[in-house]
Amino acid sequence: MQRYYYLLLNTLLLGATFSGLAYPGEVVKRIKAPSTHPSGITFDGKNLWVCDQKTDLFYCIDTENGAIVRTLSAPGYWPEAMAWDGAFLWSTDAKDGLPKSEHYSAQLYKTDPLSGQVVHSTDAPEPLMKGLSSDGNYLWSIDKSSGQIILFSSTDGTTLRTVPGPTRSATGIAYDGKYLWVSDNSKNQLFMTDPLDGAVLLTTELPGPYIRGITYDGKYLWAIDSQTDSLYKIKTRDEQKYRLTNPQKLNLTFNHLTTNFGPGEVHSLDVHIAVPESRINQKITGKTVFSPQGYVIETDNWGQKTAHWQVAPLANDEHFEATMQVSAETWDLQYFIYPEQIGTENDIPAEIKQLFLQDNEKYQITDPVIKEAVQKAIGKEKNLYKKAWKLYRYVQENMFYQMAGGWNTAPAVLLRGNGSCSEYSFVYIALCRAAGIPARYVGAVSVRQEKAQLDDVFHRWVEIFLPGYGWIPVDPSGGDSDSPAHQAAFFGAVRGKYIVTTQSGGGSNTMEWTYNSNEFYTADPKAYIVTDTFGDWDISK
Repeated sequence: MQRYYYLLLNTLLLGATFSGLAYPGEVVKRIKAPSTHPSGITFDGKNLWVCDQKTDLFYCIDTENGAIVRTLSAPGYWPEAMAWDGAFLWSTDAKDGLPKSEHYSAQLYKTDPLSGQVVHSTDAPEPLMKGLSSDGNYLWSIDKSSGQIILFSSTDGTTLRTVPGPTRSATGIAYDGKYLWVSDNSKNQLFMTDPLDGAVLLTTELPGPYIRGITYDGKYLWAIDSQTDSLYKIKTRDEQKYRLTNPQKLNLTFNHLTTNFGPGEVHSLDVHIAVPESRINQKITGKTVFSPQGYVIETDNWGQKTAHWQVAPLANDEHFEATMQVSAETWDLQYFIYPEQIGTENDIPAEIKQLFLQDNEKYQITDPVIKEAVQKAIGKEKNLYKKAWKLYRYVQENMFYQMAGGWNTAPAVLLRGNGSCSEYSFVYIALCRAAGIPARYVGAVSVRQEKAQLDDVFHRWVEIFLPGYGWIPVDPSGGDSDSPAHQAAFFGAVRGKYIVTTQSGGGSNTMEWTYNSNEFYTADPKAYIVTDTFGDWDISK
């Protein structure tokens, strides 16, 4: 029955995939900009408006063909960004309305779109402002000096709220009625963020090399690029749940070496090497080769296959080496998750709940430390995505990375406040399961900074089950950073620099709590046994 559940889980995982090439950030239209130095853009419900820093003009643009409907004179000489509040055009001038070099002090203007007359002006909340957007009542912008997103009053520039920006170099902002979209041309990234706390919910690519501003037209985003002098119409939503990019071909030789330094004898040795399988962003190519011969393939209580060697006694100064040669095509995987599209706990299959909400000695999900942490992290939150995100951030805010040695229980690690990638994973799994979110871990051999090298550190992260999406990668140690963009890069995303060997709920009868490989032995009291495991990479160009 357990094997049936395992097959069902894989079916559900693959069933979460969607065909098609469309994705958030995809360009659906491109038209020529009205000028050569565009800096800001907004939408008035019918037409686009673009400001230009060389001509000092506002251009009203037909969205169908890019034709100039009319122009207005900008209030100042260095227009930076534009917004529409439903009746008036708002703009910022980077130099306080003065044609003076290196005089940066942002001024805010309100312009009547019919007459072109300025009807109000005030100092911007900060001297260096990037981007501008209206929610109908207040204005949003980005403080270039701090990277903070600012909600402020258009009447006098009073700051009402600040939240962290996704990066320190963001340049464009647009409000879609629910989320804030933020662009960063230096990183070529577009972020969908939560206006309440600045959390990055979705990341995708920008359509051009130098996007200066973005705006929302009710369905699509428009982006203005001052290098290509183009206006891009891009999707914010699509049926595709994820995207695969950056394909790689990886060749790995994994080594498990056991040496008996004596003086006692090892009477029995059982070695297991986890068998990698294909998954969404990993395709095993060719035949996986194990050496030496004499192994058998076994399947554990989680459905994980291993190559198993039963070794004859190892005398003093003898060793046994098992290897695995495997090739794979891998991709960077990025999910596009909208919290409101996540199902409820009632939508989680019973089989997944049975397997991946259960407790054991490592997680201890009923321990007061875990229960209190869950309550502090999520409060009364019901949305599964938001619960998972809040638990993710709770782990990062209460732990720091340190390879202290050993894999302690989740409550002990959380109290200690530091841990390795495995211990981060155990804590996060415990919190998720205690909160009703199915969770498991995967283990992998990792390509490090240099592509052709050995890896003896490896990496482990978590996968959580979100109804409507399936199993989603979450790496709490990898994403432990103050940067919202960095945090988001490890929640619902994973790079293709790994060959995943192991997938487990924890406590395997063959792999126990390890990944990649494991061993069992019986030995004399004075036998000194040393195990060395490492991956040897050969990257296909």
